Amino acid sequence: MLLTWGLAYVVSTFGTRLLARWQKRDSVKELIVRLLSIITWVFGLLLTAIILFPGLTPAKALGGLGLVSIAVGLAFKDIFENFFAGILILWRFPFERGDYIECEGLVGKVERVMVRMSYIRETNGELTVVPNSFLFKNPVTVLTNKASRRVMITTGVAYDVDIKEAVQVIETAVKSCHTLTDDKPVQVFPKAFGSSSIDIEIAWWTESTPLGVRRSTGEVITALKAALDKAGIEIPFPYRTLTFKEALPLKQIDS
Repeated sequence: MLLTWGLAYVVSTFGTRLLARWQKRDSVKELIVRLLSIITWVFGLLLTAIILFPGLTPAKALGGLGLVSIAVGLAFKDIFENFFAGILILWRFPFERGDYIECEGLVGKVERVMVRMSYIRETNGELTVVPNSFLFKNPVTVLTNKASRRVMITTGVAYDVDIKEAVQVIETAVKSCHTLTDDKPVQVFPKAFGSSSIDIEIAWWTESTPLGVRRSTGEVITALKAALDKAGIEIPFPYRTLTFKEALPLKQIDS
């Protein structure tokens, strides 16, 4: 058992150093080291059992291990489901430690992907431990898969405003912001006839992290408000027009 522990430690330590130069994803290299450690422990335990029980042959040990694995697999189905899901996540999934992901309303930074569970640091600072089967079975959006992503907001201008002029003012204001990605276009299009305004959709590209999106959105909204006010373009409040079937009698009351 001591030799097995020492060999597993050596495999884990030197395996990590040897694979550090390999041009592969970090999750793949980490998975290989973990699987080698598990294999080392399995064979070490089998050899220990054979030495402690002289009548136990390798064939009997492997047969007994098979029966035990079936019983354990049935008893701990969820644990093994998470285990194999973790292996597939480490091997094939396109997110790494440090990426921001979104899954079923959970948004956060991947701090660690283990064989059975993953640690997700939410944007509010809380740590959520997620079973790997949850990430494997549900759609996962990798927010930081690319360095930048598109952000969209909608603003409105009054019906008596020249739409072409408003679009030009908005586009110039957005392009003046510093948090935009330079190699991506700014898109400004009139979208719909709103209840009290012409709705205009604005899209731009910025840093893909949640903090980067919030920072850029705040800068764009501030720039839009200043530019529209300077150009004298109204951002209208909701209007209500009341129509009566009959004329209303008016009466002046002396103060």
